[in-house]
Amino acid sequence: MPKERINHQITAEKVRLIGPDGKQVGVVSLREAQRYADEAELDLVEISPTADPPVCRVLDFSKYYFQKEKRAREAKKKQHEVEVKEIKFGPNTEEHDYNFKKNNAIKFLRQHNKVKFTVRFRGRQMAHKELGYRVLDKIKEDLALIADVDHEPVSDRNMLSITVSPKKDIDRILAETTLSQQEKTDTGSDTEKP
Repeated sequence: MPKERINHQITAEKVRLIGPDGKQVGVVSLREAQRYADEAELDLVEISPTADPPVCRVLDFSKYYFQKEKRAREAKKKQHEVEVKEIKFGPNTEEHDYNFKKNNAIKFLRQHNKVKFTVRFRGRQMAHKELGYRVLDKIKEDLALIADVDHEPVSDRNMLSITVSPKKDIDRILAETTLSQQEKTDTGSDTEKP
C-alpha cells in the first residue's frame, strides 16, 4: 500500500490545510502548515497530492496508516475470489454418478464459483460426440434456474466443455426452491394421515 508523503517529504509551496479536528484551515504556505502540525505535535500528511493546491491534513500518521491498512484488510476479506471448478463426465455417465456430480456443481455455484463441465471421449467414443452434447444439454437444462451458460459447448480434440456462472440472485432462488420443496413435503405428509 503506497504511503502518503509526510512532513518534510511534501514539496508543494502552498497547501490546502485541514486541521486535526477535520475542519478546513485554508490555503497556507508549506512552512506555515508544517509549523501548525509541529505545534499540535502531529504530522503533516499529504492526503490528495493531485489537487491544486495539494490537500494536507494534520494528524497522527502512524494511527492514520494503521487504520488505513486495517480497512484495506477488511475489504480484502470481504472480496470473494471467483474460482473455476471443473467437473468431468464421460459420454455414458450413469444416472447416479450424473446426479452426484450435478449436486457438487450446485454446491460450487452456491459458493459463487464458476463451474466448467467437461466430457472426455476415449477411443471409439470419439465417433459418438452427440452423446457428449446430450450430457452437456442435460446439465444446462437442470441448472438453468440457478446458472447462466458463459458459452456454448466447445470441442477441443477429445473433449467437449461448457462453463457456467451462478446467477446473481442464486441465494434467493435456492432459498425459494428449498422452501417450496419443504412445503410440498409438509402438505404431502398431511394428506397421508387418516
